[in-house]
Amino acid sequence: MSVRQRLLPSPLTSAALLLAWLMLNESASPGQCVLGTLFALVIPRLLAPLRPARSPVRAWPALLRLVGVVLWDIVRSNIDVARRVLGPDAAIQPRFLWVPIDLQDPLAIVLLGGIVTTTPGTISAEVSDDRRWLLVHALHAPDGAAAAAIAADIKARYEAPLAEVFG
Repeated sequence: MSVRQRLLPSPLTSAALLLAWLMLNESASPGQCVLGTLFALVIPRLLAPLRPARSPVRAWPALLRLVGVVLWDIVRSNIDVARRVLGPDAAIQPRFLWVPIDLQDPLAIVLLGGIVTTTPGTISAEVSDDRRWLLVHALHAPDGAAAAAIAADIKARYEAPLAEVFG
């Protein structure tokens, strides 16, 4: 490992930490710059053992397609949630449902939960101890068929691309 890699194991993280520190303190005084630089150098070094040795991404085009799908679903879901919240009470029938998970990679499972949570109308609540099920709260799933459709949608739109990305 080179000196640069030991000193700056993650240059972008260090730069982001320094910038965040200065913005949070609303000051670029010499003291804040020195303290921010210290944090920017020390924190990534402390966290370096937690980083994977290499990128776990196996299919970048699939990742880019997934990002597009998620962004589209966030817009579409925002409109649907607004319509339901502003509409009659019957338009909201919440339910918890278990979504089976075929993913093996822990990072992929975390990303699946994060994607489900960032999409309005659903929240990931729990991953089972055996990592085979994701508990999801849906804003509107009036019956078992609707819950099954939501689970199938999560598997097809998010889990399948994540399986391709993390292969």
